[in-house]
Amino acid sequence: MEVFEIACKRATAYRSDVARQPVNPQLDYREMRARFAAPLPETGIPDGAVITELADLGEAGLMPITHPRFFGWVMGASAPVAVAADWLASAWGQNAGMHTTSPTAAAVEETAAGWLLDILDLPPEAAVGFVTGATAGSFAALAAARGALLRREGWDCEANGLFGAPPVHVFVGDDVHASVLSALRYLGFGDSRVIRIDTDDQGRMLADDLDRRCAACTGPKLIIAQAGQINTGAFDPFAQLADIARANDAWLHIDAAFGLWARAVPELKALTNGIEQADSWVVDGHKWLQVPFDSGYAIVRDGEALQRSMAISASYLPRQDTGDRPPSYLVPELSRRARGLPTWAAFKSLGRSGVTEMVRNHCAIAARIAADLTGVPGITVMNDVVLNQIILRFGDDTDSAERRKTLATAVMDCLIADGMIFVAGAAWRGEWVMRISVISGAISDADVAITTDAIRAAWTKVLATKLTETAAR
Repeated sequence: MEVFEIACKRATAYRSDVARQPVNPQLDYREMRARFAAPLPETGIPDGAVITELADLGEAGLMPITHPRFFGWVMGASAPVAVAADWLASAWGQNAGMHTTSPTAAAVEETAAGWLLDILDLPPEAAVGFVTGATAGSFAALAAARGALLRREGWDCEANGLFGAPPVHVFVGDDVHASVLSALRYLGFGDSRVIRIDTDDQGRMLADDLDRRCAACTGPKLIIAQAGQINTGAFDPFAQLADIARANDAWLHIDAAFGLWARAVPELKALTNGIEQADSWVVDGHKWLQVPFDSGYAIVRDGEALQRSMAISASYLPRQDTGDRPPSYLVPELSRRARGLPTWAAFKSLGRSGVTEMVRNHCAIAARIAADLTGVPGITVMNDVVLNQIILRFGDDTDSAERRKTLATAVMDCLIADGMIFVAGAAWRGEWVMRISVISGAISDADVAITTDAIRAAWTKVLATKLTETAAR
């Protein structure tokens, strides 16, 4: 079909050229809104013309997430092989909800799930749900936790809901990711009722505080830890947390959207010691595995608990044989695309060694960027670079926090306007910092010098501008 060929040519041209383009959108949201604003057509136009117009109008507003020096957020670069598999998923038009609606999708998912558990060294009996990302993954896994914890108290929440149910005490680190709080809110726990546990300067949960807080509560308990703090990349002390969970008959869930991939690298695996003792985990494919959006995995040790919380059944639906892996019993969707295909393709292309080398290389590049910037007057690396995350403060201790925020914002604005790298800001310990997330599959050693040179140049320019402004006043 000609329309497929046109889409393929435009996509190929974009991806082939993206690394040579500025790392920022050419037009902003309002400009793009004006471009696309139009009344509903009264009559249609040929399919090929539709795709050509979409590409002509849309490319100027694309965020170049697939660029090797895109560091703004923890987003993978959508590897070509996984993109091609994703095209097949769309072209095949499969509903991956059941074995009968797509035997291929169900079989591929099951194989890819096994590979995922293997490379992450998690319990092989665990159930894996293919979801849209970490938010939906936490929703599914925490729904399983909610049901299991309440059944221990003699309450069937799947049948009776939460009205009159025993309260579940939820413990999170004070630097918990917003997606976890969202999942808790969707599940009826509320994000203000959680019990926040003290954290250290890297965002790691303090086990002693968790132990004290758990001891002060009676009833079912849910502990949520994290692997890869979103700003620092830090890991909670999982072995200690697992001991506390066992002592309190608690469910231990791990938010590990990108940090869980550290288990694929022998020299990084120690960061995750004890994580395998948890009851559930969530990790993204559209981060380090370089699978296109949307791709995440909800992993639950007790597969029956996940199935009880997610199962959908009706007389018109084909019967799911519980002796096999039932796809629609593992996720909060009945109809969905065949998400397992890009994951299968990514693993097949990279192999175990490819995943290991990619994660290892990205972490080494992050360490080199941090080392190159350490010692630059006025730039402070604020975290221990244990993974792929770097956070930078701009300004001296003699500057106020507000002035340091102004300086950091000016540096980031300068970098984005220059287009050599893309970065974003975040709040951390009372400071506004620049966050660098090294996770693009296309990044190379040459990008280290380009990145650090760009940051130094922007910092020098901002300082000169601020000094001139001060002198003028």
